[in-house]
Amino acid sequence: MKISIAATDDELVRCYPVMAELRPHLSETEFIEQTHRQQRDGFQIVYLEDKNQIVSVAGFRILEYLGWGKTLYVDDLVTVSTARSRRHGGRLFDWLVEHAASRDCDQLHLDSGVQRHAAHRFYLQRRMDITCHHFALKLKR
Repeated sequence: MKISIAATDDELVRCYPVMAELRPHLSETEFIEQTHRQQRDGFQIVYLEDKNQIVSVAGFRILEYLGWGKTLYVDDLVTVSTARSRRHGGRLFDWLVEHAASRDCDQLHLDSGVQRHAAHRFYLQRRMDITCHHFALKLKR
């Protein structure tokens, strides 16, 4: 198993099928274009590869907040459905925690949809706390 940060479009293309399970509204082209736009603000994609197949992907960025200090924020974390319950997501989560610590982050944060009960169990098992409600207002339909 190997964990790497996606540095090329070829690697992003290989990450897309996994990310599409979490973000099915994005086509491969939209995913690549959106990732490039977000990379200008520090966004990165990290992936876990097992037997030459990408099975788990996370999108993240490091930001600073008045309330939280320097924080690694996880935008996306997903393991392909055929490889769940094999500790891939846990390994990638542990990598994110270590990466945050190595970048002198004070905290690691993420949001998770209210319907994602299995994900919530996963985060709670990793000693994460539920610290707030996230509110959203759509401005474009």
